[in-house]
Amino acid sequence: MKKIKQIIKKVCTKEVILYGVFGILTTFVNLVSFYLLTTLFHIEENIANVIAILLAVIFAYFTNKDFVFHSQAQTMKERGMQFIKFMSGRAFTMVVEWLGCYFLFLTPLPQMLSKLSMTILVIILNFFISKFFVF
Repeated sequence: MKKIKQIIKKVCTKEVILYGVFGILTTFVNLVSFYLLTTLFHIEENIANVIAILLAVIFAYFTNKDFVFHSQAQTMKERGMQFIKFMSGRAFTMVVEWLGCYFLFLTPLPQMLSKLSMTILVIILNFFISKFFVF
């Protein structure tokens, strides 16, 4: 039991907790944006979805940069490179999720278990990409 508590203490750092909180808020931005774009502005669902995803990823960039990883970038060039790395990382994990789901959907695993597995992998990958590659 003591070892489990030590592992939890190591994993549940302030950074990880903030990443989770802002991840939930990012999801909220995605869903609210999609809802507003489709119901209030009557934008077609697929276009609204792309816009909502982009808004959510941009929100995630700023919250991760400022509140989770406390970016030390000073110049516009440094900030621009961080933004490009962040967007590239998210594009990479989107491809990982798509490919992973594609192949997992071919197995006898239930679809939602496959999707959930890939979502968890993507969240973990996004954290490490942001921590060690972007910020």
